[in-house]
Amino acid sequence: MATKEEIIQKGKAAVLDFDEDAVKEVAKEAIDAGVNPAELIEDGFTAAMNEIGDQFESGTLFLPHVIAASEAMSAGVEVLTPELEKLSAESKARGTVVIGTIEGDIHSIGKDIVATMLKIAGFDIIDLGRDVPVKDYVDKAKEKNADVVASSALMTTTMITQTQIEEQLKEAGLRDNIKTMVGGAPVTQDWANKIGADIYAENSGDAVNKLKALFP
Repeated sequence: MATKEEIIQKGKAAVLDFDEDAVKEVAKEAIDAGVNPAELIEDGFTAAMNEIGDQFESGTLFLPHVIAASEAMSAGVEVLTPELEKLSAESKARGTVVIGTIEGDIHSIGKDIVATMLKIAGFDIIDLGRDVPVKDYVDKAKEKNADVVASSALMTTTMITQTQIEEQLKEAGLRDNIKTMVGGAPVTQDWANKIGADIYAENSGDAVNKLKALFP
């Protein structure tokens, strides 16, 4: 039987090859071998997506490649979901997070990974999807009495909209009771500081650690 490391590396390679069937096979193998599905997602699938993102940024890969890779990864995550749900059932409830990719942005893979990992950590996740208008974040936060509003921006042009989330939460009188979290490729700690967001998450592991610290 393959070691945990070998399975994780196989998972990474399968996503880099855009091979849905291979990704599903690795996911099944990981379950059979007792590998933590969160580790396979984080160190295998996500690591591959980060590499693909870098290649897309540098122009060596194009949008169809990114979509093919994210579909392959999603197929693997689907296989792992029942195992992930068992893990999240064992975690204590921590808080409600409204999450989405900002309006104008059609990429959701990074946000999907963060949402999955937070769910495993015991957070109640309300995933608004991608290309989400600011008003929807605010309305849903109010409706669900959310503890955190998290937005992902993948382009410098859509990043600006994260400022409006801060402003509209204030206007709705919700900002004092809610933590805001921002992330995405062009987003930095400096940007989070500038717009007044509470948390900058570099990746899914960072998001989980920072929110767990706030909601122990």
